[in-house]
Amino acid sequence: MTIIGCDYHPGFQQIALVDTETGELQERRLGHREEAEKFYRDLAAQGATVRVGMEASGHGRWFERLLGELNFELWTGDAAEIRTKRVRKQKTDRQDAQLILRLLIEDRFRRIWVPNWENRDLRQLLWHRHRLVQTRTRLMNQLQAVALNEGLRCKKRLWREAGRQQLESFRLAPWASRRRRDLLELLDRLNPTIAELTQAIEREVEKCPEARQLMTHPGVGALTALAFVLIIGTPERFRCGKQIGGYVGLVPAEESSGDRRRLGHISKQGNSLLRFLLVEAAQVTVRSDREWRSKFFHLAMRRGRKVAKVAMARRLAVRLYWMWRKGWDYEQIKKFGSHAGQPGTGDGVQ
Repeated sequence: MTIIGCDYHPGFQQIALVDTETGELQERRLGHREEAEKFYRDLAAQGATVRVGMEASGHGRWFERLLGELNFELWTGDAAEIRTKRVRKQKTDRQDAQLILRLLIEDRFRRIWVPNWENRDLRQLLWHRHRLVQTRTRLMNQLQAVALNEGLRCKKRLWREAGRQQLESFRLAPWASRRRRDLLELLDRLNPTIAELTQAIEREVEKCPEARQLMTHPGVGALTALAFVLIIGTPERFRCGKQIGGYVGLVPAEESSGDRRRLGHISKQGNSLLRFLLVEAAQVTVRSDREWRSKFFHLAMRRGRKVAKVAMARRLAVRLYWMWRKGWDYEQIKKFGSHAGQPGTGDGVQ
């Protein structure tokens, strides 16, 4: 078997490889994509069994597809954990590749869960809609500013037909008028696209029983439920609900030593889209559920509204985790399972 430690960069990769049968060790620097693709295809032509280890990277999809096509093993590791195993203070690409190779040989390379291609493609759907909604919000805020400058102060009425006609009727300077017209045209182009993507998400939810199950919880819509299923992957990856909060970055960062304990802001590790959706969904849950509303205001009075929002989002993530893991809907989780979010109780299964 040929074992390869790969330090991957967008433009090149530094590799250290060893043949376990002969003990031959090599080091090479491969440019992307032609040189690297030729190297691995040559290995496949020789009939070699290959295992490649690399740190998790967001720019190597083509490399993963290539290795999958050649039936090579790809082991993906956590970059932060690999960094903790570095002994020397010096850091070079060669040393990084050698470290990964050594961890692979010594069976100390801890693999992380990697979603399949269908999962990744569905995530692109969620991200695409989310970014377009953000763009639409910025456009609407700019048009709202134009309306405020002209004395139209009712925000909700502005997006109705009468409000838009009133916005278009204002006499503005030439370039201000051009800006208003362009913003309205962009808004008209975005709305149908966002509606189409929303329908696509709803169709995907119909195919996903886990997402439909999570949607029985108040405040959790199709987008939040599908994002939770896609990003968590499988609930068996986590031993308890507390690990969910850390995985999505909704727990405080900690730097403690001896008798001194210091908790900072939330870590913001993990997927930022899921974290955003959980915060938004938790606020809807607070408005629709009496017990959650009581807990939210109790926290808000002690710690402030921002901290309370994050705390309720974490509780929602734990609740959704147990619903999925136990196969329960909202009524069942209230009766038999986790009471996360209710006053006077903690997280986890009771």
